[in-house]
Amino acid sequence: MGGVRPILRREYLERVKSKWFIFGTFGMPLLMVGLMVVPWLFVSGRAGPDRTIVLVDETGVLSEGVVQRLEAGGFSVRVAEPGAQDSLWAKAMAGELGGYLVLGPETLSRGHVVFVGREGPGLAGGMTIRSAVSQSALEVRLGEEGTREELESLLAGGAMEVRLVGPGDGGPSDGDPEFMGVFLGTMVLYMVILLYAVAVLRATMEEKTGRVVEILVSSVRPGHLMLGKILGVGSVGLTQLGVWVALGALMVTLGLPALALARPEAAADPAFIAAALPGPGQGALFLALFLGGYFLYGGVYAALGAMCSTEEEAQQAQFPVVLLLVLPVLFLLPVMEDPGSTLAVVASLVPFFTPILLYARVGTGDVPLWEIVGALVLLYAAVLAVAWVAGRIYRVGMLMEGKRPTLPELWRWVREA
Repeated sequence: MGGVRPILRREYLERVKSKWFIFGTFGMPLLMVGLMVVPWLFVSGRAGPDRTIVLVDETGVLSEGVVQRLEAGGFSVRVAEPGAQDSLWAKAMAGELGGYLVLGPETLSRGHVVFVGREGPGLAGGMTIRSAVSQSALEVRLGEEGTREELESLLAGGAMEVRLVGPGDGGPSDGDPEFMGVFLGTMVLYMVILLYAVAVLRATMEEKTGRVVEILVSSVRPGHLMLGKILGVGSVGLTQLGVWVALGALMVTLGLPALALARPEAAADPAFIAAALPGPGQGALFLALFLGGYFLYGGVYAALGAMCSTEEEAQQAQFPVVLLLVLPVLFLLPVMEDPGSTLAVVASLVPFFTPILLYARVGTGDVPLWEIVGALVLLYAAVLAVAWVAGRIYRVGMLMEGKRPTLPELWRWVREA
């Protein structure tokens, strides 16, 4: 393995010193935060009837605490009698108020609250409402008896059922922060795997078309050359992800106080940001899936680079591989909406789909441990199989010129290399 280290070091240093790496590592997170936060600040700061809420307290004990917390979160709240729901429905239909909340027996037991309005309260508004209701219910319940499951539901922030009236009737209009966090994490996995796997292809093509490989293979075994490239580019990916995580933690730590001053409704619930962030288990799974997905597709792209002699050939040859990465993205929303469905279970066990879909399933549903372990075992078994095949193709293809090999010729390379 001594020949791998110089190749790894060269590939790593060559990339981390480039201007594009510095821009992508430090500039892109700041740009993404700006694109997400600035529009959200404008939307969350809108004045008008959408910030006016009527509270219907059927419990008789929650209204005082809920009103106090909602007003601290930027809402204008008034309390109505339980019998006024019919008139409130008509006002919500007419757009005279943003909506009304119904606090019933389930609000005390497990933090369940019903919001009725023409539009949902929005992401920040929804979290503020859930926080106000669950914290008020906890105040009442602390001195009472309750089952462990009910108290855990309250501590987790409760749940809000959104019922839309008018033309938009049919379902909630906004997702939970957990859903958005998982979706964002999945898309990051997709992008970084594709980005760095393609970087392996380009590095391979540069050395092959520049005839540098003929010099390298005189002192380094082709298999070690391929492994060094994959490890070097992968180390760059891990470095970039590590910087992104550090920057994200810094932004959350330093940015929340400023956000609290600008928009109190966002800071009314400390779980607003935390709910969207992955826990330690999800973070470990993310890393395992990134490494498995990168090595899997990196091996495939290294083989493609060895097979092709021109950029045009490489672009045509990588279409089926890109399709393997795009297909799980097409299944992403159905899998996230029903992570226990047959489609979700079967698709997440396919090694080429596992990096994208397994993370989405674990983040949005209760996935059995054996399915997670089984999917990871299949993924890394596929990594070893692809590495073995790609190594044989790489050994022959890097010294070949001319027409791209056919499938029978590739099979001969694999058998005879």
